[in-house]
Amino acid sequence: MPDASRRRFLTTLGAAALGPGLIRPRLGEATQPSGMLGALPLPPTRGVRVRTITAGVALERLTDRGAVERALQALARARRRFEAEGYEVQTTRVTLPPRVAALDADARRHALDAIRAFDALVAAAGARCGLGPVLTADRPDDALAAWAADLVRATRVTNFSVVIASTAGGVHTHGAAVAGAVMRAVAEAVPDGGGSFRFAAAANVPPGTPFFPVGWHDGPNALAIGLESAGLVRAAFSDATDVENARRRLATRMIGELREVERIASEIARAEGLRYGGIDPSPAPLGEQSSIGAGLEALTRTPFGGAGTLRACAVVTDVLKTLPVRQCGYAGLMLPVLEDAVLARRAVEGRYGLRDLLLFSSVCGTGLDVVPVPGDTPPETLTNIVLDVAAQSVKLRKPLSARLFLVPGKAAGDPVHFDDPLLTDSVVFRAS
Repeated sequence: MPDASRRRFLTTLGAAALGPGLIRPRLGEATQPSGMLGALPLPPTRGVRVRTITAGVALERLTDRGAVERALQALARARRRFEAEGYEVQTTRVTLPPRVAALDADARRHALDAIRAFDALVAAAGARCGLGPVLTADRPDDALAAWAADLVRATRVTNFSVVIASTAGGVHTHGAAVAGAVMRAVAEAVPDGGGSFRFAAAANVPPGTPFFPVGWHDGPNALAIGLESAGLVRAAFSDATDVENARRRLATRMIGELREVERIASEIARAEGLRYGGIDPSPAPLGEQSSIGAGLEALTRTPFGGAGTLRACAVVTDVLKTLPVRQCGYAGLMLPVLEDAVLARRAVEGRYGLRDLLLFSSVCGTGLDVVPVPGDTPPETLTNIVLDVAAQSVKLRKPLSARLFLVPGKAAGDPVHFDDPLLTDSVVFRAS
C-alpha cells in the first residue's frame, strides 16, 4: 500500500479476502487432488463476516520486535482456522499498550524509527497496527500535532488516538484541544487526506477494543474479535411484525452467530496461550449488502434520519447489551457514513447531519465515524465537536469516539467521491 493511502490498503485486503484462498478444507480433513475439488466438503455458510481478528500484545518496549512477530504468526493461524470454518476474514490487527503516551516530546520523536519498523513488519504480514492512545493525560501538548503528521507520513498501517474523556478525569478539555489540532494535522499530512482514517479522539474507550483507530491493549497477550453483522439486523427486521418481534428475531440471530464465533475464538485462544478477550458485537456495516442504514429502515419503514430512527437505534443496542457472550469494545451501533451505502445516500438527500449523528449516539453506538467535513475546518471547530462527544460519553458512561474525515478542497454540501469500492460517494457535512 502506498504510504498515503489507507483506502488502497483496504481495497487490497478486500480483494485478498474474496480471492480463491477463502474456501479451504476444514482443519483435519485430507486435501484431495485438484481434479477432485468438486467432491471436497465446503465449509458452512456463515451469516456474519469477521471484520477483524485482533491480537493484543503485552509489549514492554517499543523495540520488542519478537513480541509482534509472535502475535502476527498467531493471527495467521487464527485466520486460517476461521476461514476453514467458512468465515470471510477481512483483516487481522495488532494492538499495543500506550507506550508512546509515557514519552516526552523528545523521546517521542526518537521513537518514530521503532514505530516505523513495527509498521513495516505488520504491513508485510497483511495486517494493521493499533498504537493506542498517544496522549492519555489531560494536558496541553503543542508538539503532538506535528509529530502525528510525521507519524502518518512515516507509516502505512498504524492507527492511533488521543484520550478526550476518562472515568477518572471526566472530560479532558486539554486533550480535546490536542485532538482537534491532530485531526487537522493528519488530514494535511498526505495529499488525499487519508491520514484522517487512522486517527480518532477516544472517550472512555476500554482496552481490548478490536476496532480501529481506537484499539489498544493492556495486560497479558490476548485475542478479540470484531464482526461485520449489519446484514443480520436487516434480515431480522425485514419481516418483523412489530418492534418486540423485531427485538426477539434479532436476538435469536445474533446469539446463534456469536456463540459459534465465540466457540472458535476461545479454542484458538487456548491453543495459542492467549487470553480470550471477547467479541465486540457492534454490527459493523460495509457497502450496500451489509448496510446498517438498510437494517434500521427495515424496522422504521422510513428513510434513515426520519422519525423512528432514534428508537430503531435503541432497539439494536438493547439487544447487543444482552447477548450471552463475552463482550469487549464498544458493544454498540456503528454509523460510519462513508462505509455504508444507505447512510451515505441519505446524507446526500439531506435527511440528517452531524448533530443528528450525535443524537443517535446517545442511545446506540460509537460516536462520529468517518464523517466527511470540509478540509479547512478550523481546529477550534474540531475541538468543539470533540468536546461534545466527550461530554456525551461522560454523561452516558459509554465508550464513544470521533473520527472525522477532513476532505481536502471541499466545502459543506459538496459531493465527495472515492476511487475505492469499500467507500461510498456521499456529501461533505457542515461541521459548525
